[in-house]
Amino acid sequence: MYLRRLVLQNFRNHKSFEFEFNSNCALIVGPNTSGKTNLVEAVFFLSVGRSFKAEKDGELVNFDESIARIRAEVSPSQSLETEDLTKLEVVIQNLNGERTGNKRYSVNGVSKRRIDFAGNLPCVLFSPVDLDIIVDSPGLRRKFLDDTLEQVDREYRNALVTYSKGLRQRNALLDKIKESGIRYEKQLEYWDSLLIENGEIITKKREDFITFVNNFTKDIFDFVAFYDKSIISKSRLLQYKDAEVGAGVTLVGPHRDDISFHMYNNTRQTTHDLKSFGSRGQQRLTILQLKLAEMAFIEKMIGERPILLLDDIFSELDQGHIKLVLEVLKGQQSIVTATHKEFFDSHFLKNADVLELQLRK
Repeated sequence: MYLRRLVLQNFRNHKSFEFEFNSNCALIVGPNTSGKTNLVEAVFFLSVGRSFKAEKDGELVNFDESIARIRAEVSPSQSLETEDLTKLEVVIQNLNGERTGNKRYSVNGVSKRRIDFAGNLPCVLFSPVDLDIIVDSPGLRRKFLDDTLEQVDREYRNALVTYSKGLRQRNALLDKIKESGIRYEKQLEYWDSLLIENGEIITKKREDFITFVNNFTKDIFDFVAFYDKSIISKSRLLQYKDAEVGAGVTLVGPHRDDISFHMYNNTRQTTHDLKSFGSRGQQRLTILQLKLAEMAFIEKMIGERPILLLDDIFSELDQGHIKLVLEVLKGQQSIVTATHKEFFDSHFLKNADVLELQLRK
């Protein structure tokens, strides 16, 4: 998959931006707050139909405007002619000045829902936040699973959307039961069935992905991922029946899933949790290896290499890790951001599209 052209209008700090990609690697250089991450965010938005960092869609719209646009032209490879291009567009409207947003998606001018729009531009994002996947909250690890699977599996996207909406409704009902003391059995039965049906799909596909990661050949750092799945079923919902009313929320299901990463101790023939026992260097090598597995998984699922987005990670890595990352760039189109060109040698700079951003006044 190859991104040939990116156009932004009123997206974050980019009121008007256009860039054509001619090489397999594009390097975006600039000081902090110059808008490097915003460009990566726009490309990622085209991939899954949502931001990887904004809490509200309206935050993506420039403060002086009410509508932002992201446009892109995509082809299966770098060499194809213009008639083979796929045109993607997202329009984000800031509603009532409250930074809540309304989104519209289209492919070649045809309106699409998000579950049908996502997956047209598969990407793997590696940012400083990802370096904390091992040590941060379970929510970050679940987000990693969702970011990967939503790009390659429409059934997963549909199940996740349906499950998330159903979970909000069931939690609201549990809170109502907690306040009133009245148990609305028929309504609970409906939401229970919906969550169980879609939760089983989510769990199975997450499990398949983690199995792929564990079976993937790990040349950089060997580890194993353990899936702590929170199964949702009639028996488990019955088991937590009273506790859920007391808490006012659903206590079981894939929204409670977690993953742990363990390294091997070959002497003792055991594994140790990287969160507790791994050095910072070992944790970072694990994440780099995990990202390579993610890329291989996406390629297996769709038959194409995803675009690699590296957002300002070089300031977080030592020279040895930087060298490993630069080797990865050779396999697919890559978009890299950095504060300084000095991270890269002359050969790399000669063969890359280089865009230098300046601070906006």
